[in-house]
Amino acid sequence: MPTKKPTSSDASAKPAAAKKASAPKKATTKTAASKAAGTGKPNALQQPLKPSSDLAAVIGAGPIARGAAVSKIWEYIRKHELQNPENKREIIADPALKKVFGNRDKVTMFEMNKYLAQHLS
Repeated sequence: MPTKKPTSSDASAKPAAAKKASAPKKATTKTAASKAAGTGKPNALQQPLKPSSDLAAVIGAGPIARGAAVSKIWEYIRKHELQNPENKREIIADPALKKVFGNRDKVTMFEMNKYLAQHLS
């Protein structure tokens, strides 16, 4: 005798496995608009820091965020054509940058951030 397949109308059919209902998400206190407006606490890159006197000679004396300091250093490097034309990753230090870069003649763009960190407090 052939076996009968259960259909949805059969009482003997197993009910479909119930999916777990996901818990409602908590509402955050900050909205996207307030995040975009910058009303929250500044993160490490946005925190205004005081440059050392050596760094201030290159980028200016006022408090500046780390990201803005890096941007100003790059402006200075491009303005004075201090990037090595053969190896764009190298920065050839002029007398002002030598003070920032620990008296080194040239540094890579990756090392530059290490030296900048020593001059921001």
